[in-house]
Amino acid sequence: MKDALVLGIDAGGTHTDAVLLSCPGRDKEGAFPVARLLAAVKAATCHENLSVSVREVLAALSKEAPGALSRVSRVTLGATLAVNALVQNRVDSVGLALSAGPGLNPGRWALGQHVHILPGGLDHRGVEVTPLDTKGLGSVLRQWLGEGVSAIACVGKFSPRNAAHEQAMAQAVQAVCDLPVTLGHRLSGRLNFPRRVATAFFNAAVQRLHNAFLDAVEQALRTAGVQAAVRLLKADGGAVPLPLSRQEPVQSILSGPAASVMGVLALCAAEETVRKGCVLLLDMGGTTTDMALLMDGSPVVDRDGMLLQGRRTLVRSLASLSIGVGGDSRITVEQGGSAPIVRVGPLREGTAMAFGGTRATLLDACNVRNAEDGLDATAGDTAASARGVAALAAEHGMSADVLARLAVDDALEQVATAAGRLTARINARPIYTLAALKAVREARPECVRLVGGPANCVANRLSRVLNLPLSTPAHADVANAVGAALTVPTDALELYADTGRRRLDVPMLDIHERIDKGYGLEAARERACQLLRERLAAASVPDAHVEVTEADVFATLDDGGYGSRDMRVTCQVVPGIAACVVA
Repeated sequence: MKDALVLGIDAGGTHTDAVLLSCPGRDKEGAFPVARLLAAVKAATCHENLSVSVREVLAALSKEAPGALSRVSRVTLGATLAVNALVQNRVDSVGLALSAGPGLNPGRWALGQHVHILPGGLDHRGVEVTPLDTKGLGSVLRQWLGEGVSAIACVGKFSPRNAAHEQAMAQAVQAVCDLPVTLGHRLSGRLNFPRRVATAFFNAAVQRLHNAFLDAVEQALRTAGVQAAVRLLKADGGAVPLPLSRQEPVQSILSGPAASVMGVLALCAAEETVRKGCVLLLDMGGTTTDMALLMDGSPVVDRDGMLLQGRRTLVRSLASLSIGVGGDSRITVEQGGSAPIVRVGPLREGTAMAFGGTRATLLDACNVRNAEDGLDATAGDTAASARGVAALAAEHGMSADVLARLAVDDALEQVATAAGRLTARINARPIYTLAALKAVREARPECVRLVGGPANCVANRLSRVLNLPLSTPAHADVANAVGAALTVPTDALELYADTGRRRLDVPMLDIHERIDKGYGLEAARERACQLLRERLAAASVPDAHVEVTEADVFATLDDGGYGSRDMRVTCQVVPGIAACVVA
């Protein structure tokens, strides 16, 4: 069987990377196959129009591997577009329509400046307690339109049990305007109203931007002769087909950090120390350093849900942390008491002088130090770095050597402090990984794997600061694109069955079926897996390996006082990599 050609593209904060790999299938014994890296290219990221960067890397790949793009069988994207837009407040203004019924005021969990609370509510089983009143929503919508609102999110407290109120809110919105509407129950079936509000809000905020980016990328791929199905990396390290990603853009807001984790995994999966130990993963790019932990070869999962702007969501994600320290991070000098204080990041203003920039950055400081003692490698035009660091030092009455040392020390100390913070946060709760459904032992990093453009310029110094053995794998500068290319497609689904009400619900698919009083947990498990396979098959992912991750049954009393069962099933295709890459 001929190896498949796969294409990975990662649009990062500084560079857009692309790789072309030859990827075999698993052998009869199920051994981990080895993919061959055929070509790797980079282009400066155009933040105003990421499709420009995508076109540039595709053109470069065409030169590196003539005729190969037309034979690509799978494309996977990773991107920081949505999270960067959130940070810079360049997302759509969202109108939030909420319904919660009796109890705490739902307004306490609201987000944004445009919030309307509708009377009406359901109980925890989805039974209507108070009818929904949508009469006032029309006038509120017209006001919002005048104030620039361009997306709507409708969220009811117990909507996963009964979507009727959210659907009624959506109908009321569509009677007034044609703005895109996000319904909370379509994003998750879990019962957590504050997190569902945040999930729906962020989904609505990035949906237009997300889909415009995907439109542009698909057009660029077609123009380059790529006809393969396209997937987008999710926050949990899995890849989702584009038609499904368009429905749930919130799932891919942290696509970039996930690409970092899966990239290191793909480049280091063959190592014994990675497969059987605790490893700190670091990806130092031009703008940020992203970090995560591997336990026994599997990434640690954030069980509390993706965190955005201080709010938890219902989006499963890898446990990661990003700080504003990268090779292009700006160096600033503040006047302290007895000596100047040198800080690195979090701002980035152009590239390092070593690569044509106009202001000294962390990478330039690294070049000055490494040219002096040779502890780590240099990169680019070291003479330009020396001039830039010397000029900045002279502005503050310092020597270039002292400024470079203080800048590098500050940057590496920030990385070490953040790594300790991430480890402490993970150890504060039971630890779960993508591969393990039960809590695993305490996380204590035993070694470090570092990737990213500046990796070789800081590796030995960073190892000393962390007091851990550290290595940089081959192809470290394009690890994110490798991770995107080799990540397997994944999805998840939640099913709820209540024999008292004789009803089965799959909120994210808007499926509601009649069941009998004898319906059991095994039937619920089978139905959940069947529906997830059908969903993926419809998105051109046939024969997906689906497994049940949670299956619970609770004894309850129905409305007549008779015994009944409340069943909850979660199934998924476990995220992972299709192959590893070795030098």
